[in-house]
Amino acid sequence: MPATQIKLSHLDKVMFPQDRITKGELVEHYRAVAGRMVPRLRDRPLAVARYPDGIEGTSFFQQAAPKHTPSWVRTATLPKEEGEISHLLCQDERTLIYLANQAAITVHTWLARVDRPDRPDEVLFDLDPSGGDFAEAREAARAVHGVLDELGLPSLVKTTGGRGLHVSVPVKRLYDADELRAFARSVCAVLTAREPDRYTTEIRKNKRAGRLFLDTTRNAYAQLIVAPYTVRAVPEARVATPLAWSELDDESLVPGRFTLRTMPDRLGEPDPWRDPPAPASLGEARQRVGELPR
Repeated sequence: MPATQIKLSHLDKVMFPQDRITKGELVEHYRAVAGRMVPRLRDRPLAVARYPDGIEGTSFFQQAAPKHTPSWVRTATLPKEEGEISHLLCQDERTLIYLANQAAITVHTWLARVDRPDRPDEVLFDLDPSGGDFAEAREAARAVHGVLDELGLPSLVKTTGGRGLHVSVPVKRLYDADELRAFARSVCAVLTAREPDRYTTEIRKNKRAGRLFLDTTRNAYAQLIVAPYTVRAVPEARVATPLAWSELDDESLVPGRFTLRTMPDRLGEPDPWRDPPAPASLGEARQRVGELPR
């Protein structure tokens, strides 16, 4: 069934009251970004945040595939702490549009694929500025990028659609989540040692003292991250957007630049993630990170 044959409903329903953005616009956004977004969703367990009555109405976070899921939408059953759960997969454009029609505004993914759920294929650094200052997030992303360069590891960066940025390292599926989280922590330890007044890995907010939080917890098994090109349930309908590293040099760059309504212009530009780096082995980097100057 092609995407155009999916039965869409209530397309005139307003999902973002402040901006008068409708469900029809949400569906069209996901149709437009599918070519870039679906390859980064394929074979990954999903969870979605659904807002049947818009972002100011009742919402719910859905990890388990509902019983009424169409037969053509693929699912995968994976173990959880107690028992198992059947996750949705998004293998194609029509599934993405189906989710949008279900008022799934935000799509979250695992860092691993279903065939090897215990072996993620990226390491993630979630950079969360304490006061919402995006300039701090840009500076932190450059700092993480610098340490990764010292280790010979190429990386990618994207806005989260919120206050911060994600930096990720594509890796070979040789390591479990605990190993990758330990490596991410060792990278962050270099940064906090070099600039202890600027960065922290302290989970408790009252202990951060205004420093930017270098969050590595997303690297645990079954943890979720916002997917590239997903819409966030905030005013303006901001979009988590892949960036080129050079874009962080633009001091006017703010998260609000990339929204559902500005995304068509963005899609007219070259895809900054079109040629991602090859997955890396961490063998040498794991040995060298402890030897970096601090």
